[in-house]
Amino acid sequence: MNLQTLPPTAVTHDSHYRVAFVVFALGLSGLAGLASTESTMADIQSRVQTFTLDNGMRFIVLERRQAPVVTCLTYADVGAAQETKGITGLAHLLEHMAFKGSRRIGTTNFEAERPALDKVDQAFAAFARERQKGDKADPDKLKELRAAFEAAQDEARKYVVPNEFGEAIEKAGGQDLNAMTDSESTCYFFSLPSNELELWFYLESERFRDPVFREFYKERDVVMEERRLAVESDPFGKLMEELLATAFKAHPYGEPVIGHRSDLENLTRADGEAFMSKYYVPSNLVSVLVGDVDVARAKHLAELYFSRLPARPKPEPLRTVEPPQVGERRVTLRLESERLVMVCYHKPALTHPDNAVYRALSSLLSDGRSSRLQRHLVRDKQIATFAAGFSGFPGWKYPNLFLFYAFTAPGHTNAEIEKALDEEIERLKHELVSPQELAGVQRRARANLIRGLEYNIGMALNLANWQVMTEDWRELFKLPDRISRVTAADIQRVAKTMFTLDNRTVGTIEPIEKPASN
Repeated sequence: MNLQTLPPTAVTHDSHYRVAFVVFALGLSGLAGLASTESTMADIQSRVQTFTLDNGMRFIVLERRQAPVVTCLTYADVGAAQETKGITGLAHLLEHMAFKGSRRIGTTNFEAERPALDKVDQAFAAFARERQKGDKADPDKLKELRAAFEAAQDEARKYVVPNEFGEAIEKAGGQDLNAMTDSESTCYFFSLPSNELELWFYLESERFRDPVFREFYKERDVVMEERRLAVESDPFGKLMEELLATAFKAHPYGEPVIGHRSDLENLTRADGEAFMSKYYVPSNLVSVLVGDVDVARAKHLAELYFSRLPARPKPEPLRTVEPPQVGERRVTLRLESERLVMVCYHKPALTHPDNAVYRALSSLLSDGRSSRLQRHLVRDKQIATFAAGFSGFPGWKYPNLFLFYAFTAPGHTNAEIEKALDEEIERLKHELVSPQELAGVQRRARANLIRGLEYNIGMALNLANWQVMTEDWRELFKLPDRISRVTAADIQRVAKTMFTLDNRTVGTIEPIEKPASN
């Protein structure tokens, strides 16, 4: 999840990769003027301070005093990759549940609500047991059990104070309350006036210390509807899901962040509580504060509120490693849709020494209208309406994919797109990139970093990402210099190694004719 390099088109068709929020957040809470008041990256770095509580929770604080506003973000080092078969979609569902409150927030009477929630769980378990009988399930009993389940939910709902968490933030002048989940992380964030900072410490510590998963099954239905819209009814999302499942045979990157429908239908509140208990521990959380914030006061409030979270070991790292691909893989969907091509190749994780080379390749192929793919496929040959290639899909933390995708222009075929992509790849293998192109890549790398740091939310997310993935937030600021040292020979070497037929997975959509209307 890197906002500097992930093309919006690659994710907006698939709502569970929700990075479109950034455009909105930047417009509301961003603090521009970086070029005049924070002219150097060295100056920014000199004002970043960190501290770690005794329970293992880490904090990063960047003072930016241009306006009396502070953006607060918590990065949980857990995403869809930590799920197992049977509970896919749970990391994303927990993101939804984190807004439902605690024993003190979101309820009129928790002591009365607690047994009501237990009755909801019991009613769902009875309904699920009968439903799992499949064709042997008794229809009348299913109807009766469903009615009992719905009645139990109605009873528990009597104690709910809707959106009390969000309303507390709004009343304090907060904005941009939101969250996002991807394959390797879950982030929660909002901005508020700096004189209300203590409210964030209280609310954020409450949501992780003492959460109550009220309206769990209702929110699960919301996620299932998101899946219907983002995958089942969206050709782009459907092909993306099939491509990942084909490219990854072992690693959980192959599982959809939104989850499989059958898993979602059977998730329970106990599943959610167990998952949160395992992964939402202080040693697995990083909070970032950017804006009008005093470090000493932030540390005092962190110790006051977050020290209430008991210390626990960081969860065990993923064991599964994707084995090398030994032959080309293909998947073709036949849908009532326009033609679409996706081609991907396995590549190493963010921490690999060639990370800067992969970034340079991505920029060369996709950054701007003058990028190679836009020139070759869109402008010159006019066989695609849009074409891009980028590194780091569906994430960066583990070995991932370099993905190409193109929307085929009317009157042209997917085979033409594949041929044109092959031509660009072969060109990378056999011709050195020109000094002018390389200089453009290096210039854009620095400009992209500056743009990513202009606004509090972008700054906070970048610091958290790099801290968790590399164990040092300073790596963020080293990336432009590393890209500046990438040579044409480096690009050619990596292209020859990565872009091979045995390492390739191809996904396409071939249209079927819509039924004639009567």
